[in-house]
Amino acid sequence: MPTATAPVLTADQLATGLTYAAYRQHITDVLAQDSDPQLAKMLPHYQEGEARMNALAPTVAVLPELQAALQRLTQQYVWVIITEGWCGDAAQIVPVLEAVAQASNGHLTTRYFLRDANPDLIDRYLTNGGRAIPMTAVLHADSLAEAAVWGPRPAPAQTLFQSLKAAQTPFPELAAQLHGWYAQDATRTTQHELLVLVQKLA
Repeated sequence: MPTATAPVLTADQLATGLTYAAYRQHITDVLAQDSDPQLAKMLPHYQEGEARMNALAPTVAVLPELQAALQRLTQQYVWVIITEGWCGDAAQIVPVLEAVAQASNGHLTTRYFLRDANPDLIDRYLTNGGRAIPMTAVLHADSLAEAAVWGPRPAPAQTLFQSLKAAQTPFPELAAQLHGWYAQDATRTTQHELLVLVQKLA
């Protein structure tokens, strides 16, 4: 596949990325700051996101065909995941990305970058001009050049989101329908799309 040759990040910049454990701890730390008036409006979204991840993460089973594709990888890659703890889509997708990386026998590692603290990074990966998340930039571990990009949602979820947004659906209803799709899909589409990505890397 066509790939960029310039590094997306320097090694020093990559080192500032969070591990999955640190990302989850960041969310826990935010929720402990309930006296911060600037966070008051966002706290329910962080709480919902944490609850969703807590429920989803233990249930993610990497599909056999994706597991097989992971075993065929011969190079090392870093998945740079741009996200935020308040993002509902991220709560549905981040545990899947992490499970896939954990199943790769060291060929895939993850680093998490907060969107709002890294505007230059997210602005490389705009969706229809917007800073939609989560976005995953797959980088070659040796050169940190881009190998692939995935996000912000599985294609059917993105189509649903766009149609609901075009219809000016109120956000609570939009979110309910979107999370309903994720629940019914049970990570299958996300994993199948990641399968296609991994097959191209192998």
